[in-house]
Amino acid sequence: MTREWNAEAYHQVSTPQTTWGQRVLGRLSLAGHERVIDAGCGSGRLTGDLLGRLPHGQVLAIDRSWNMLQTARANLRPTHGHHVRFAQVALPALPCAGWADVVFSTATFHWVDDHPALFGHVRMALKPGGRLHAQYGGGPNLARAHALATAVMREAPFAEVLAGWQDRWTFASADEAARQLAAAGFADVSAWLEPAPTLLASADDYREFIATVNYRAQVAALPVTLRDRFLDRITTLAGQQEEPYLLDYWRLNVTATRPA
Repeated sequence: MTREWNAEAYHQVSTPQTTWGQRVLGRLSLAGHERVIDAGCGSGRLTGDLLGRLPHGQVLAIDRSWNMLQTARANLRPTHGHHVRFAQVALPALPCAGWADVVFSTATFHWVDDHPALFGHVRMALKPGGRLHAQYGGGPNLARAHALATAVMREAPFAEVLAGWQDRWTFASADEAARQLAAAGFADVSAWLEPAPTLLASADDYREFIATVNYRAQVAALPVTLRDRFLDRITTLAGQQEEPYLLDYWRLNVTATRPA
């Protein structure tokens, strides 16, 4: 799955992810001086809100996409200066040990294959007593939407290219996440799922969103001549469903502490 994103397009369409993230951030207690790793900062929309909560703190904003980091830097550095730094990092690896008071992440961990390794690296990045505070796709996340896309991928002429396609998302249950966090050495573990159905306003909005977020890898794998047809076909079928242009998102929330 390609690591690069269209960062400018994501910055425009990522209102659902930003809105979920703002609620997650609202549950995070901060004194204002902490060191925080924003794991999967994207284009920096939510990172700016996080920095607003840390007038005397520091944020290390990481992402595996160079395009995302450049957009985030352009958006954040003029306002927040030395309070934010940027690093290109592919999770589950993290670039520091025992540095962070908090590892914060939204809409990212489901892109990582190996969650036990991820939680182990998060624990090492935290100071003793440091906290993980994250939300990502879990449980039945996008089951209906992905079933629709899978059906289109099996149709001609797309099947010639996408036959045998394996999605690389990891949608864990709350119980599974809690067990993995405990096994990684965390204490005070909490994990729970919540529904987050997202209705796109029109066919055009739906098409732009899935092209930028959900099926960007499939689109990139197709010949240029088939990309519009693929997106048009999914959008048409989504418009014929009982709830047109609805994406059946589920969010998995996790909090945990590295023992002191």
